[in-house]
Amino acid sequence: MLDRQTFKHTTQLRVRNYEVDWQGIVHNGNYLLYCEVGRVDYLKHIGARIDLNSINSESRVVLVRNEIDYLAPAMFDDLLTVCTRVSFIKNSSFAMEGIIERASSRERIVENVAYHVWLDPITKKSKSVPDDMRRLVQSFEGSNCAIEWPSLEI
Repeated sequence: MLDRQTFKHTTQLRVRNYEVDWQGIVHNGNYLLYCEVGRVDYLKHIGARIDLNSINSESRVVLVRNEIDYLAPAMFDDLLTVCTRVSFIKNSSFAMEGIIERASSRERIVENVAYHVWLDPITKKSKSVPDDMRRLVQSFEGSNCAIEWPSLEI
């Protein structure tokens, strides 16, 4: 279970009619979209430059694994709070965690962990997460994020 106290960033969204299935609940795939909305909003909030092709205009970032636990259903017109954080940054990878809650009760709907890899845009091979990105996350998350810094070669 993800610790809600470690999440500093939230985004709210309302469930629209076309996001529910024949049972009247949010279709399972939409929760991944809600988490993505939270991740993009988080990155913008901490000052990362995001465009359609990259983060900070120097690299590509790809999602390589997306884990989700469905805990309760969301319904049409529910106001949801999407909580997002970066939990770790390693050499070329980082993880973003998400919690979706019903805004009215804080009932937990979904937990998500999304793993990303930083890529060189030309070679498409993994490369080190840039120090400026590490600094942005560290400045926002403080000690709530495990950040590995590349060793300096002399």
